[in-house]
Order: sequence, then C-alpha cells, then structure tokens
Amino acid sequence: MSEPFRVIIIEDDVDVAMFVKTVLEKRELCTVMTIGDPRQVAAAVRDFAPDVVITDIELPGGSGLELITQVREVKPGTPVIVMTAHASLDFAVTALRSHADEFLTKPVTGADLVAHVTRLGEQARAAAESAPKPKVVLAIGAHPDDVEVGVGGILAAHVAVGDSVTILSLTRGMRDTGIQGAWNELSASGAVIGAQVMLEDLPGNGLSTAPHTTEVIQKVIAELDPAVVYVHSKNDANLDHRAVHDATLIAAANVLTLACYQGNSATVDFRPNRFVTIEGFIDKKLEMIACYTTEGTRPRALQPDFVIATARAWSRYGQGLYCEPLEIMRDSAAVSHAE
Repeated sequence: MSEPFRVIIIEDDVDVAMFVKTVLEKRELCTVMTIGDPRQVAAAVRDFAPDVVITDIELPGGSGLELITQVREVKPGTPVIVMTAHASLDFAVTALRSHADEFLTKPVTGADLVAHVTRLGEQARAAAESAPKPKVVLAIGAHPDDVEVGVGGILAAHVAVGDSVTILSLTRGMRDTGIQGAWNELSASGAVIGAQVMLEDLPGNGLSTAPHTTEVIQKVIAELDPAVVYVHSKNDANLDHRAVHDATLIAAANVLTLACYQGNSATVDFRPNRFVTIEGFIDKKLEMIACYTTEGTRPRALQPDFVIATARAWSRYGQGLYCEPLEIMRDSAAVSHAE
C-alpha cells in the first residue's frame, strides 16, 4: 500500500473544512491538515510538505487564488484545487489563469473530491520521482570573488533546480579588512543565491608553495561528497589559481563531474568546450559580485558592464543571451542539470 497523500485544506468555514477532511481521511486514507488563516500557509506547506493543496477562493484578508503562488514558492509543483460556492465561468477562468490545477464548485461530492485528490496526488508524486535528484555542488576559488566571476550564474541555476551549493575560498585574498571582512563579503555573496560558504585562511599569494592546500580541499570534499566540482582552469596567469587547480585535480579524483571556469586572469589558452546558458541568472551573478569591493575602484573583472559583456560574448557559442564557459575535465549528467 502506498503512503497516504498529504493534503492541506485552506478553508475558514469550519464545517466545510471538517467535511473535506473527514471524506479524505476515511475514503482515501489521506493525512490532512486544515488551515483557517491564510497567514499560516507558507509555514504549513514548508513543514507538512503536502502532495495536494485545496483552497477556498474567499478567505479572510484575501483570496485563495493569491495563495497559489505562495504555495509553489515554498514547494514547487504542488497541485492546487480551488473550491468556491460561486459557479460562474468568470471564477473558473480566473482560477485556471492563476494556475490552479482544478476548479470545483461547492457542494462537492465525496466521490469527486477523492477522485481529484487521487489523480493530482499521483501525478505530483510521479513528477517528483522522475525529476532530477538534487546534486551537491562545490565551487572552489583561490580568493573571494573568484568563483562568482567564473560560475556565479551557473551556481544560481543549480540552486534554482534544488541543488545544494557550497562556495569554498582558500584564502582571504588581499582584503584590507582582514579575515572578518573577507568572511562578511563571501557570506553576503553566498546569501544572494542561498549557497553555503567556507573560508580558509591559507597564505595569500603563496598557495603554490603551501603544503596543505590539497589536504584542505580533500577534507571539504570528504565532508560534502559533491557530485560536481568547479575550479580554476590551469590556463591562468595567477599562480594561486593554478595551484588550486592542481590541488583539486588530486583531491577530487573520485568526483563524478569536474569542470574548470574562466577566472579573472585566464590566459588565451583557456579553451572551453561547454557553454552553459545563464539567461535568467545574470542579475544574480551581478548581485553576488556586487558584494565585493564595495568601496573604491572596482577591478575590471568586477565591473557590471564587463561581466555582462563577457557573458554576452560567450553566448555566441551557446544558447540564450548570456553564457558561462567551462573546460570539462570529467563529465556526467550533473552539469547539464544546470543548463
């Protein structure tokens, strides 16, 4: 026997709510939560993780139609059934335009209710099972802002499809504000897309001779077990960037996908063989980069027009208006998950 469907009922009429709850629990063996206050919906969807949501249109303080977007922001793809006592075409059209999955007119028979919940619940579970499973993604940079310049858009795309993203910076860089300032900037950047951040304090401008660079990366990879790792290209003029590339090749020997990004000091020998569209994510990339060097003159690689122009130029080899280039060292289906 399959697990009972989890259903949230948003209804301020207690009698109607209890009728729907009783029918579903007895006939379909659903697990049901009832809500009378629309302000509780987001928390309920997050904690209860429903297979189906049923909502009345007329609710205190608002419309049930307005809750559809809120439900899907918390749990994307959740089917929503709208119920109303107004059997008019206008209500039905408005409900369906608001992306409701079904429109029912009260009173609803128990058989109809069970049939609709069963159909939508089965469809939702089938879609969830066939959807790509979330990946653990690790992006490694020698200094704060390296990762954002190279794959900021790609990381935003990973997060958008549910992947877990971690940004690792191995040094504080040349920040005058010290380790705390570097941490503040890195944290703010990660928060833009909801990524975890990690900051090590290895010697800046000395990673090529630091004895523990590989060990640090190995420790992080062992902790996270990523399916995808992004790192500097070897085709880079910066010694630290090349050192991190070399150390990662050793540390990530068992990672399924390893790809190298274009750093802010990449040379003409950088030869990408994949171009990932970041259309829809260029603003997130710019927002992440804006977390760095908030005072004084920005380096060219952190200037918005330069970032946009670079992504636009690479798009000639890919799709959409903006792309980020990658040198694929080792491949699996994981990178295409973000495309």
